[in-house]
Amino acid sequence: MAVKTLWSIDHDCGHTTQADLSDRPADRRAGYARWLAGRNCTDCWQSGRGEDAASRSEWLERKRSAEQARADEWAEQYRMPPLEGTGRALVWGSRCRHQLVTAAYTALVVEGGMSDTAWEEFEGSLRPLTRAGWWIDQRDADPEDLPELVEAATSDDRPTENPFF
Repeated sequence: MAVKTLWSIDHDCGHTTQADLSDRPADRRAGYARWLAGRNCTDCWQSGRGEDAASRSEWLERKRSAEQARADEWAEQYRMPPLEGTGRALVWGSRCRHQLVTAAYTALVVEGGMSDTAWEEFEGSLRPLTRAGWWIDQRDADPEDLPELVEAATSDDRPTENPFF
C-alpha cells in the first residue's frame, strides 16, 4: 500500500485544508503534515501578515517621527544650519547628522581624550556641511572618523571635476 499523498490538515487557526504532499518523499509527509497543523492556514497567515506589515509600518513611522523630533531639537539647541536637498533627503540627512555627531561626541569627548573646547571648535567646522546627501553618505562611518571626514569634505584641495568622467 502506498503512503497517502493528500492529507487533511487541522490548522491552529481552526480551519481544515487538504494538502497535496506528493512532491515530498513518502517518509517526510507525516512530519510535514504535523508541522503544517501547528500553523495557520494560508488564508489566515496572509491576512495576519497584512496586519503585521501595517503594525510594523506604523511602528517604524512612530520611531522615525521620534528620531526626527530629537534631531530637530538637537539642531536647534546647537544652532546647526538647515540642510539642503530634496524632501526625503532632508529628513533622513538630519537624522543621520544627529546620530553621527552625537555618537562622535561620545566617542571623542566622553570616552576619548578631546576637550570640550576642542569639540566646540570642531563643531563649528560641521556647520558648513549643509548638503543632506553628504550626511546620508556618512551614516555608516565610524564616529571617531568624523573629524577626518569633515576635513576631507571642507579642504580646499578637493577636485572640482569628477575624475571618473
